[in-house]
Amino acid sequence: MSVKAASRRPVDCTSCQYRSTRMFCNLSPAALEEFNALGMQMSLPKGAVLFHEDDPSTGVLILCRGQVKLSCSSKDGKTLILKIAMAGDVLGLGAVMSRTRYEVTAETLEPTLVKNIRPDDFLAFLEKHGQASMHAAKALSEEYKSAFFDARRLALSPSAAGRLASVLLDWARAASCGKPELSFTMALTHEELANLAGTSRETVTRALGKFQKDKLIEVRGSSIVILAPEQLGALTT
Repeated sequence: MSVKAASRRPVDCTSCQYRSTRMFCNLSPAALEEFNALGMQMSLPKGAVLFHEDDPSTGVLILCRGQVKLSCSSKDGKTLILKIAMAGDVLGLGAVMSRTRYEVTAETLEPTLVKNIRPDDFLAFLEKHGQASMHAAKALSEEYKSAFFDARRLALSPSAAGRLASVLLDWARAASCGKPELSFTMALTHEELANLAGTSRETVTRALGKFQKDKLIEVRGSSIVILAPEQLGALTT
């Protein structure tokens, strides 16, 4: 399903209960009022593609609720999962600001709510509001840091279990939004999780079983809870 087929309605950012915890949307009253009037909110089902890699950039998408898989593909059809975007992330930001094509494919992993803003409207908003421009710069900086740490994890982690532990910790911290309990909804198959961690499906299955046996994590239905973040983190070094 494409973005064009999504259910659209006007957005109301002022009533969002999560706004204060999300970097880009946490704006001054004046900037927020103008930001609220931009774009449209879209409800999408699981499996909807927000945009494809190499598509011309047609908008910035603020992820209000849900999870989105970001991936890229090679010419021979191999796919690499780069990141799981969480609520509060800004998708397509780099492509819109540089007026280039999208670098990745973005696909929803569960029912998702996004705010879609046209490039010209978004760039005019940044030009008018310095606070928003700073937030956009910080979001791009976070993208750079995330890419750096992902590359370091794949290249320097001593073991597949360490790479998987790093993925689980990063995912849980992003999903928890500062809450004491580190937990998240596991929306990937073991095969996809293996792709993200740079290992095999069999290794992921064995490692998750061992993490549970060692009381490092707990699986509650579709959710994973990190029980011992320090011990899990020790596997990543």
